[in-house]
Amino acid sequence: MLVIKNGKINTTNGIIDGDMLIDGGKIIEISEGIIAPLDAEVVDASGRLILPGFIDAHTHIGLFEDGLGEEGADGNEETDPVTPHLNPIDGINPMDRSFTEAYQGGITSVCITPGSANVMGGSCVAIKTFGKRIDKMVIKDPVAEKIAFGENPKSCYGSDDKTPQTRMAIAGLLRETLRKAKEYLKDLQEYESDEDGELERPEYDIKYEALIPVLKKEVPIKAHAHRADDIFTAIRIAKEFDLNLTLDHCTEGHLIVDELVEENYPTIVGPSLSERSKIELKNLTFETAGILSNAGLKVCLMTDHPVIPLHYLPLCASIAVKHGMKVDKALEAITINPAEVLGISDRVGSIEVGKDADLVIWSGSPFEISSEVIYTIIDGNIVYQK
Repeated sequence: MLVIKNGKINTTNGIIDGDMLIDGGKIIEISEGIIAPLDAEVVDASGRLILPGFIDAHTHIGLFEDGLGEEGADGNEETDPVTPHLNPIDGINPMDRSFTEAYQGGITSVCITPGSANVMGGSCVAIKTFGKRIDKMVIKDPVAEKIAFGENPKSCYGSDDKTPQTRMAIAGLLRETLRKAKEYLKDLQEYESDEDGELERPEYDIKYEALIPVLKKEVPIKAHAHRADDIFTAIRIAKEFDLNLTLDHCTEGHLIVDELVEENYPTIVGPSLSERSKIELKNLTFETAGILSNAGLKVCLMTDHPVIPLHYLPLCASIAVKHGMKVDKALEAITINPAEVLGISDRVGSIEVGKDADLVIWSGSPFEISSEVIYTIIDGNIVYQK
């Protein structure tokens, strides 16, 4: 049991002065003058700002390990451009020191996704950043299915005279796989509803099985798309197959903001604190997040770790504010917005009674370079104290 006293609690719905009672990993009470039980640990947060733990909606942490090069690279299975059945939990190393840096920097939850070498790379999982065993860190699995457009799948396979070599082939592979998965699901549903026992179960296919949650709209396709034309292709295919969609990277989103407002898909913007390392990043700017947010779109910010180290997520939000994003929207972009987009807002993303006690006590505003994390609390446990 933990009691936090005298803090300035930013619930993302406003700031209140008061105390918090935490038990069983959950927030039990938020009010003034809570009397700490005798067996409770007490943290004095006088003059400190308490925020929900930050969430990064698109990372590869633990799949591409810190400083290990090819030996620690488990994010891309570059033998087949269509691998929707792969699950990152089988490749994540929670002992990677980047996890420690993440929760020490105030990031308590992340979405981990396969890389973008493949047209379909695998499923995505949401986890906490503290733990030794990945199975115990999972919040929700899966939260999305990773797909990719543009230079990455083209450069991975096209150089070896394999498909895809063009954007047309990327879209064609997606359509072919989704159509076959849709037929597989139809046959499976007909078999399951066959009361007379006349139909045979369709032959098991692990790839199509992995796409059933996508076709049922239980999870979205998570589309790696930098260029405007790739963004529109992602939208086109999502509409063709009636799928939920998030637009990840969305580097040229500011150039087509009117079209994106019309479509109203969630955007996960970044990594903006990086170089323009390839042609499709030529229009990279920190203004994108603010332009999309100011137009009314739901925006999340991401580091794409290890492209940007995960603990720089607050810095990315700070720079987005400098370039036109409103402060409250920047905070939402690393708390409640990613929680909602990932389908985990019942547990994390804001400070509310009943939610997981994932909290960070700051010395000041996290968007000020001089501010420090004083405490990080995950599932009600103090995992870091400065």
